Amino acid sequence: MRAELAPGDPAPDFSLPTDVGGRTSLSDWRGRKVVLYFYPSDDTETCTAEAIAFNRLTAAFGVVHTIILGISPDSVASHVKFKRKHRLHLALAADEDRSVIEAYGVWREKTLFGRTYMGVERTTFLIDEEGRVAQVWRKVRVKGHAEAVLKAASA
Repeated sequence: MRAELAPGDPAPDFSLPTDVGGRTSLSDWRGRKVVLYFYPSDDTETCTAEAIAFNRLTAAFGVVHTIILGISPDSVASHVKFKRKHRLHLALAADEDRSVIEAYGVWREKTLFGRTYMGVERTTFLIDEEGRVAQVWRKVRVKGHAEAVLKAASA
């Protein structure tokens, strides 16, 4: 298993399909801060709450020149349906083969009701304008998280 990404590390670049068609890459956003938030699945209770929280703050993130990108292993079609249902305006990228999820070290062993399985550990990375990891939030608890990330992006 690769070492965990930490502040100061170069953020792995990627190219993923998005819900709006086409692809997005981290390098597309060089010169701006980027919030990469990894989440397990579209339209589940906690993932929906997280998406809505980030969505509510998209204008505030824009003021501090910060892009928000949600990444999960769900398909583009799933993302489109999820965004439409919850009126989301932030970008979502599909990592169906989990290559980016694994590159960022968020594909982890998890336990639920005594059952162990592999899945996405809810994690957020703030990437600086030069493409380096500025801050990492692991095992995210949704309440207040988007606000904490906005505060860090504003600093």
